[in-house]
Amino acid sequence: MKVIDESPAVVASPEATPTPRPRSCRRTTLRVFVAGISLISVYGVVSVIPQHFDLGTATRSFLGHLQLMFLSPNFGTDSFVKLGLALMQSVELALLTTMLGAVVGLVCGLMAAQNIAPRWLALLVKSGMAFIRAIPTILWVLIYSVALGLGPNAAVVGLTFHSVAYLAKVFANTIEEIPAATIEALKSSGSGLLPIITQAVLPSLTSRLLSWTFIRFEINFANAVVVGAAAGAGGIGYQLFVASNFYFDFHEVGMIVYYILAFVLILELVSSRLRHRFIA
Repeated sequence: MKVIDESPAVVASPEATPTPRPRSCRRTTLRVFVAGISLISVYGVVSVIPQHFDLGTATRSFLGHLQLMFLSPNFGTDSFVKLGLALMQSVELALLTTMLGAVVGLVCGLMAAQNIAPRWLALLVKSGMAFIRAIPTILWVLIYSVALGLGPNAAVVGLTFHSVAYLAKVFANTIEEIPAATIEALKSSGSGLLPIITQAVLPSLTSRLLSWTFIRFEINFANAVVVGAAAGAGGIGYQLFVASNFYFDFHEVGMIVYYILAFVLILELVSSRLRHRFIA
């Protein structure tokens, strides 16, 4: 006797069958890029190692130099006052370039903000600032050193040039965060550009603009130390270069590093106080 199964047949729907997930082209490109960078980095490290390199000897020498620098620092051929004046020279260079960069950068940031300036002008200014930022600060200093000669003049112009490009970008991005309704309400009421800046931009963004300016001051101080040695701009960077490359006095190098660290800690404390005062 033949039994007929009258139960309904189960038909697999197209949604139930798992479809192979297509490989993302972006993910593949990222993996290839990371793999290529890793191979280049490994090859670069291997290629610069000398043939008779002894890792143990190099490590012991490195630790010995660190011990001389940080456990037994002294002033060497310099004095407490001389290093202090050199540090203040680097601070003055960083402060001057930051103030100039903030003033010019604010003007360029207003010109680059698309909610205030015309679109063509904003794109033009942003493109110019991006080109300036693409070249490192030290290269700008060296470029101006060709025209102005090695010294503080080239350092001031080069640091200011890059500070303007940096602050113009962050200022423009901050200004563009203002609600469009606020800008449109002022424009519809007949307000010109100056009332919009003084009534909508500066009052609401003062704390963030000051925060970005202070961050740039920290960057400029680090750059001032570098250009002091590389471009002959003087300051604590020049003293560090002379002590390490001419006298090989690691005791004095350690003392100079402690000077820089002390100022950085003071700078961090001041930055924290300013953030609590203007942002809280």
